[in-house]
Amino acid sequence: MFDDIRPFNDDEVKTVLTETLNDPALAKAIGSWLLPDMNRKTPWLIRPIIRLLLKAYLWRIDSVDGFQQKLAPFVARLLKRSVEQFSVHGLENLDKNKAYLFVSNHRDIVMDPAMVNWALHQNGFQTVRIAIGDNLLSQPFSSNLMRLNKSFIVKRGVKGMKARFKAAQELSKYIHYSILEECANVWIAQREGRAKDGYDRTNPAVIGMFSLSKPKDRLYADYINELNIVPVAISYELDPLDVAKARELHAQHTKGSYTKRKNEDMTSIARGMTGWKGRVHLEFGNVLKGDFQNDDDVAAVIDEQIHRIYRPFETNEWAEARLNGTELPSANDNVDKLKARVDSAREEIRPYILKQYANGMRMRRGEEPL
Repeated sequence: MFDDIRPFNDDEVKTVLTETLNDPALAKAIGSWLLPDMNRKTPWLIRPIIRLLLKAYLWRIDSVDGFQQKLAPFVARLLKRSVEQFSVHGLENLDKNKAYLFVSNHRDIVMDPAMVNWALHQNGFQTVRIAIGDNLLSQPFSSNLMRLNKSFIVKRGVKGMKARFKAAQELSKYIHYSILEECANVWIAQREGRAKDGYDRTNPAVIGMFSLSKPKDRLYADYINELNIVPVAISYELDPLDVAKARELHAQHTKGSYTKRKNEDMTSIARGMTGWKGRVHLEFGNVLKGDFQNDDDVAAVIDEQIHRIYRPFETNEWAEARLNGTELPSANDNVDKLKARVDSAREEIRPYILKQYANGMRMRRGEEPL
């Protein structure tokens, strides 16, 4: 059931992990990320070593939970090196014995769900099943690793209206099945693609997907309410990809489109994971319950919560003041880092960097984005 999109089950882990660790593309990818010079000059030496180390570390794993437990020390080390302070609020209002559909704002491909998972894990909740687009799974090993880590696949590359509808309906059924039948938490971004302008908005089409599997005799509000939707807002004091996002927005506004470079998604993932973020705050909202009539109603309530619980930092205040030409607030080390980044960028790119941060202030006040 749902075999082509669901995460792997425990009885599949051993076989999939063996296949993945033997894939030469995995050692090549890790080598190019961690040791690019050696990977280029002596691949015959470095890649077999990487493969042996991975097998030695993971050879006893025979369950999804076991795989995630092996990942936990790396996540802890990653947060220690790239995050100054990680704060979490709102989990005290949720029940560890219930399943929730976490609908989150989206700033980073990997770190948004990783932070949610880490917060849940540290507070005794079950980790989430993560919705991930098939556009990020270009290699078999990446698909395997994601599905071993409880990710399920959103088919974005499907051609034809009928096939797209069928794929969306299957996804809708799977999300309901996860929450209602398997009591499993689910994470999904409020929109396809990151909010590159720093202003979080829910795409009603995402909400529409939730209800595609609704039987005709069920009320829309009942079907939505039983999902236990919880809005989630994550805020980064510094975005490691702010300049890259600014370049993309500038190209779209001046040329009408932006063409990604080869392997740009993988480069963004690596930079987003390892780049300095300053302080990070994760806020869990309240479970949605209401007499919803349509997708727009649900999206509006999610946006209201995310905008209200989003926590701006001094970098947001500084960027807004810089754009408005008003008195700049007192700086800290991370504001200084942002200032240096803005000043070193091309002049035409600077406003797009600043707006990413300033829009966080406007969003919190209920104002339209810049």
